[in-house]
Amino acid sequence: MGAEFTSGFFMPDHATNGRVLVVDDEADIRKVVRMTLQKAGYDVLEAENGEKAIETINAGENRLLLDVVICDIRMPKINGVEAIAYFRSNYPRVPLIVLTGFPDTDMATSLLRQGVVDYLVKPVEGEKLREAVARAMGQRELAHL
Repeated sequence: MGAEFTSGFFMPDHATNGRVLVVDDEADIRKVVRMTLQKAGYDVLEAENGEKAIETINAGENRLLLDVVICDIRMPKINGVEAIAYFRSNYPRVPLIVLTGFPDTDMATSLLRQGVVDYLVKPVEGEKLREAVARAMGQRELAHL
């Protein structure tokens, strides 16, 4: 059967807990995060850097509807800080989670003050990742009330 487009919106052919965009330059990290979240019932899209993430979210006539963005910080082209600034500016209702291999307390504090929902350090446990995404989804739902 496959997915279908209804009234210009992408409609998956299965029930989903939400759509998550994973932005990380490490393919293995994207794969682990994707598999972890898919098992929890999420649709997962991937981008290898901020530039690809911005292209993905803005592709086509209708901007992609996302529920959560998980973003690395250190990436080529458009890095995570730049991508997060773009998402905050253009998609203020989409919660952001940072997933980084290079923890930085000052950066974490700054990003959390800017509205990032969670700051996770690689390697992250599957349960902690699922909890962070569920928390972010809850904040997104509150933003729509």
